[in-house]
Amino acid sequence: MEALLGTASGIQTDYMKLLVAQLQNQNPLEPLDNQDMASQLAQFSQLQQLETMNSGFARVLACVERSYARSLIGRDVSFLAETEAGTAETQSGTVERVYPNVDGEIFLAVGQYTIRLEDVLSFKD
Repeated sequence: MEALLGTASGIQTDYMKLLVAQLQNQNPLEPLDNQDMASQLAQFSQLQQLETMNSGFARVLACVERSYARSLIGRDVSFLAETEAGTAETQSGTVERVYPNVDGEIFLAVGQYTIRLEDVLSFKD
């Protein structure tokens, strides 16, 4: 979504360019409303702060997920695995290894399976 919309600072830069063009070409008898401009700039500032918070939360979440995945090493987990017939079946096994952040996902080596962290249904010691 960010690729479609750009970042808040990029949008704000584009807005400032447009605003300068409007100010240079405005009708002196009908100037732009200062209150509207101030309101829009305040909204951009809030958007930048939200983007900063969002990226901070994403980093924290990634760290928590990695820690959780590492805590599963040596534990028995249950997960859904696809059978040769193409159906899903609950399997279980011991987590032997963690593959962190492979294309943004964390994978676990469980016996002959490599599963996503999010596919773990339950675990036990």
